[in-house]
Amino acid sequence: MRWEDFRRSDNVEDRRGQGGGGFGGGRLPGGRGGLGIGGLIIVGLIAWATGINPALLIGGAEILMGGGSGQSQQQQQTQTTSRSAPQDQLGQFAATVLAQTEDVWTEIFKQQGRTYKDPGMVLFSGSTRSGCGAAQSAMGPFYCPLDQKVYLDLSFFQEMKTRFRASGDFAAAYVIAHEVGHHVENQIGLLSKVQERQRQVSRAEANQLSVRVELMADCLAGVWANHADARFKILEDGDIQEALNAASAIGDDRLQKQSQGYAVPDSFTHGTSEQRVTWFKRGLQSGSLQQCNTFGNGNI
Repeated sequence: MRWEDFRRSDNVEDRRGQGGGGFGGGRLPGGRGGLGIGGLIIVGLIAWATGINPALLIGGAEILMGGGSGQSQQQQQTQTTSRSAPQDQLGQFAATVLAQTEDVWTEIFKQQGRTYKDPGMVLFSGSTRSGCGAAQSAMGPFYCPLDQKVYLDLSFFQEMKTRFRASGDFAAAYVIAHEVGHHVENQIGLLSKVQERQRQVSRAEANQLSVRVELMADCLAGVWANHADARFKILEDGDIQEALNAASAIGDDRLQKQSQGYAVPDSFTHGTSEQRVTWFKRGLQSGSLQQCNTFGNGNI
């Protein structure tokens, strides 16, 4: 993936090395970083890839679902940090991908008569605070709709490579673009509607709604890739396969079979490997936001 010559986003907070607590230092991928927690990383990858909401893992379901106003106000007060641009290569890579999502989605929204508000991105190591509660490396990357920021411990990409064999810079870009896809969903008002509906239905039906949200984010990541390549010529040989490998590696069915030997479809929250690949390719090939309407399809 070509990225070195493009601008970096100004909407990145680099909190690494600020002593967020919990899991140690802020070394970057290549080694195991400050994680050193073995099986918890698998849990974290599965939590991210299968849609276990970080707020649920830390007892903050009411926050993301819009309840608990007093607690919500408290948890939206994230730790005070001075915004600093990342200086290392991987941090600059993340800032560049974020910048390209800003450019692409600003233009797409403009064409539709909308105004796109850029999300923030918080790079951290170990743990930090988010508007949705505590953020820990073991959760994997996630988007918090309350403060409209993507939270990312960059060592996640090393774990993707070593544990799931989903390597490559464009696989990492896909992950970032997927999380930004949730911000797009939030901008168009989808997330709040889905969350409201989830409160009214059974767990299995709520999971199905989550699958549609996540597959839409995969599709939106593909839309970004289509427009970013048309505008910036970022794609190189093998990049698309890297993204497809990542999408396949983190399907609910594959992860559940790896972790427990069998899959439970009613518990799926992100979609199967086949579905994730299909929807990413749909966005990539069409470049159209309208083609990502997973809620308009009876079968996904």
